[in-house]
Amino acid sequence: MKTYVLILRLTFILCICYTNLFAQNGTLRGIIYDEILEPAMGATIIVEQVDMYAVSDINGLFIIPDIPFGNYKLQVSYIGYGTQFLDVTIKQKNSDLLKVYLQEESTQLQNINLNSEREERKNEVNVSVLKLTSKTIKKLPGIGGEPDVAQFLQVLPGVVFTGDQGGQLYIRGGAPIHNKVLLDGMTIYSPFHSIGFFSVFDTDLIKKVDVYTGGFGAQYGGRISSVMDIQTRDGNKKELSARFSANTFASKLLLEGPVFKSLENGISNSFILSAKTSYLDQTSKSFYSYLSDDGLPYSFSDFYGKLSFFSKSGSKVNVYGFGFNDNVDYVNLTQLGWLTYGFGTNIVLIPSSAKMLVEGKIAYSKYDIFQEDFGAPRNNSIIDGFNLGLDFSYFISQQHQAKYGIEILGYTTQLNFRNSIGTLIDPKDHSTEFAGYLSYNYKNNRMIIDPSLRIQNYTSLGETSIEPRLGIKYNLNEYFRIKGSFGLFSQNLMSTSSERNVVNLFSGFLSSTTSLPESFQGETIQSALQKAIHYIIGLEYDLNNNIDINLEGYVKDFSQLITENNNQIFEDISEFENEPDYLKKEFIVEKGIASGFDVLIKYLNDRINLWMVYSFGIVEREDEIQIYSPHYDRRHNLNFVFSYLFGKEKNWDLSIRWNYGSGFPFTKTQAYYEELNFTNGSNTDINNLNGDLGIIYSDLNTGRLPDYHRLDFGIKKKSNLNRYGVVEFSLGVTNVYNRSNIFYYDRIDAVRVDQLPIIPSAGLNWIF
Repeated sequence: MKTYVLILRLTFILCICYTNLFAQNGTLRGIIYDEILEPAMGATIIVEQVDMYAVSDINGLFIIPDIPFGNYKLQVSYIGYGTQFLDVTIKQKNSDLLKVYLQEESTQLQNINLNSEREERKNEVNVSVLKLTSKTIKKLPGIGGEPDVAQFLQVLPGVVFTGDQGGQLYIRGGAPIHNKVLLDGMTIYSPFHSIGFFSVFDTDLIKKVDVYTGGFGAQYGGRISSVMDIQTRDGNKKELSARFSANTFASKLLLEGPVFKSLENGISNSFILSAKTSYLDQTSKSFYSYLSDDGLPYSFSDFYGKLSFFSKSGSKVNVYGFGFNDNVDYVNLTQLGWLTYGFGTNIVLIPSSAKMLVEGKIAYSKYDIFQEDFGAPRNNSIIDGFNLGLDFSYFISQQHQAKYGIEILGYTTQLNFRNSIGTLIDPKDHSTEFAGYLSYNYKNNRMIIDPSLRIQNYTSLGETSIEPRLGIKYNLNEYFRIKGSFGLFSQNLMSTSSERNVVNLFSGFLSSTTSLPESFQGETIQSALQKAIHYIIGLEYDLNNNIDINLEGYVKDFSQLITENNNQIFEDISEFENEPDYLKKEFIVEKGIASGFDVLIKYLNDRINLWMVYSFGIVEREDEIQIYSPHYDRRHNLNFVFSYLFGKEKNWDLSIRWNYGSGFPFTKTQAYYEELNFTNGSNTDINNLNGDLGIIYSDLNTGRLPDYHRLDFGIKKKSNLNRYGVVEFSLGVTNVYNRSNIFYYDRIDAVRVDQLPIIPSAGLNWIF
């Protein structure tokens, strides 16, 4: 902890020095609100007389430091709202917080795109990050007419999705356990339901989603591949409102509004509640009986609630809680279920007359999952714990910004799991992690440099990981930019899922395992952590006012990975002490490398939203026996997303998504044989003995499945019912031309299992 305290002290001294240096100038601070008094994220604020600007953050807050004293004209623009012009005075003691209330107005999207998104691209590094909002997510054809972040993630550059049923997301070569998912600062251990169409997140709750596919800054830690940071919006502070939706898959209810009227001292408040439940296991028997005689065995329910309190100065406190569950029941085959719940609070403090923003969080969550195969012992995993953090953002000047913070995590993992040879793995571990980070951002007219450092201490392991990271961008001109990033990453958390298996419905968690080999490839294993190094370089080009092109090449060097040992044939006991570790250890060490490039082309105007995404990637793993491709090594992935608003009032919305993916690797079958069990030794009567079916496999994942492609279609019609609100009708078709895409092949029963066929759907969304 001494190291972290020293970092914070040095940063504070630095900030004081800069404060004194620029004391002759003033600071402009303010909050932008929309028509329902929700903080407007992404509004552009320009000080016209000087070359200074800002973009409002998720709290609607903007801070423009180091402005010479005087009178200025302020320009505020935001998508869907009229541009406002304000007169402001910057003086010696400028402690008042400026509040801007936007007026809704039809505005050309491309103009806002130039003023906000492009200004951000020119002035932020933004390497390997996609920033989404609920409006962006709703541009994709929704399953059952209900858009979901899980469906949109599948179209992002570098993301591979392995299947409609129990499918997982693999991001630039990393496994699901290597991806960190945050909801309002809390870690979510199971963000997707077992049927791969839906996440646990209500799209109408989402304020923003930042998806880092690699090279993320020191603010994030504890994962070695990617981060998905989801922030929910506050409730309506102006009036009570509701949203109800129903479709052939699920239904949802959302309520929001003020808890009580705003007080004279400026304190205001709001609440927002969301509940959704599926009934696909029932409706599929009638509407989709062709899928299965027993219907689709999936069901889930999700709940989220938040209270928000706001002060006159713009500071706020959020208190939230959630509960998500999922159930899968294949009769006489397998049953799986999980439940996760949690609660927490986060705060935003805007100190008076300061160039600083303080954010804090504290939360608790628990995740409990089980799986019971027919005739097999029950597997179970529990992880619960807390996380807290404190972040300080200091706006030194227009060119200099600093951010630093601390984070503490404590969690317990309990596992009851039998591996491929029936060995019981039942550890119970307590883990504590302390982290401190410091980042600095410098920018001038052309160059942006963002170095950062994270120090992560894994107390239970007695290890400290020092992780320097760097992001850089250079603006060659107004329209063309080059960028790159580098970083070291580590994590302790492991999964029982083997990435050599096509389907992993059950994924248990453990940490601080001691069942590791003593050496790997002749070298002594010094650490129990998983580690990676990221190298990324990219180009950005604004072709015109409507077309943006982003190209990135990457290498992820997974220098140490820990995974379940599918090659274990002996128990790790003294009887087999002479056997090699890779045949007796419950977990093994691997290394790997992922490399490739991603291309994203976006076209945007006031009616058309078009994304064209192509990803090329190669993923390799290496253990003590072989070099192989994991089952998600898809070399080519192409997505085409198109949405079109039409009609006089733009109340019709047509959306199309087409996806193509080259074939996944698989292990070929060479031959079958009768596997006899000589339980009676030499006295076994083989003439009357029926053996089990044995399989002789080829080398691991040396074959390739057929290519995958699928077309999805959706159309929506929005109607204004005046005092009865707004209603939206939707129709959708998943897998329009009924492509038979293979999921896997059941070798025992000699049955090909395909992913889902054509699925039509209809939905209703009523806002009142």
